[in-house]
Amino acid sequence: MNRKTNLTTTNSLRLPPLNALRAFESAARHLSFAKAAKEMHVTPAAISHQVKGLEEHLEQKLFRRLKRGLELTRAGQVLQPGLSEGFARLGAALDELRSISEAGTLAVSVPSSFATRWLAPRLHRFVGAHPELDVRINASTRLIDPDSGEAGRGDPLPGSPMDDADIVVRYGTGEYPGYRIDKLLPVAVTPMCSPRLLANGNPMRGASDLKQHVLIHDNLLYDDGRSLWDAWFAAAGLPGTDTSHGLRFSHAMLALEAAADGMGVALGMTVLAESDLASGRLVAPLELSLPLDFSYYIVSSADSAERGDVAAFRSWLLAEAKRDTEKLLRSGRSEA
Repeated sequence: MNRKTNLTTTNSLRLPPLNALRAFESAARHLSFAKAAKEMHVTPAAISHQVKGLEEHLEQKLFRRLKRGLELTRAGQVLQPGLSEGFARLGAALDELRSISEAGTLAVSVPSSFATRWLAPRLHRFVGAHPELDVRINASTRLIDPDSGEAGRGDPLPGSPMDDADIVVRYGTGEYPGYRIDKLLPVAVTPMCSPRLLANGNPMRGASDLKQHVLIHDNLLYDDGRSLWDAWFAAAGLPGTDTSHGLRFSHAMLALEAAADGMGVALGMTVLAESDLASGRLVAPLELSLPLDFSYYIVSSADSAERGDVAAFRSWLLAEAKRDTEKLLRSGRSEA
């Protein structure tokens, strides 16, 4: 037994370098150093050098260099099939290892405001129902919509909406050809502020009363390119109201926090401010809500949309959104 172990160890130590074996296998398959170099992302000279080192190690010529190209010697013909099979098995083993390490992990990408104010307070219900899944949330700072190039609607990012995730939530038009799209939540904005602001002698009974308050702006625009405040005042019957003053923030979440701190009045999304409205940290004193064309959508790729974990998370998101919609309808603050 010891003699067999020693022989195995000795033979393992005498194996040629792996890079040299890979270079030979690729060149033997293509009968071309140039094609092997392209496959391995190196230069043809590097392939030639690796093959030469392998030939010296084995003390065997593996190629005949002919004017018309390469030809395998008898030694090369013996070595190439076993190496090709070995590398194929190695690749299959690595693929299987990756599938094992990734099993049970669900990668989710959502906008940061949505992650903080809508998803995080609810996520314990999904995790409790699916303890077998390791949920990883990437809170993206970008509002990604490949068909939207307008400034002020976030930071549009062209290309795939998937953000290297299994399933994503995106704020946008919902136009992602080739992907499964499910509308999650419509969006409307309404003035919101701290109740302390109304207790300081400046009531808010109508839109005109907003002239006595600091307006808080974020980075979003209305569907036609106007500021949200301009569009809201027009819907309230006060077009032309000066909205140039106030505080400006780069993110809707920052604007809501400023409003909750009593710094002014923000046009907040009800879907993102639900917990603050319920607790009384924020109030929405005026009834007028301005619906937006953009909504929150669930996006999943065609090849993974019906995968068990993806389908389970999508169904849970839709059920949570339905519960929210019913709650808003009962309170008279429908987003539809």
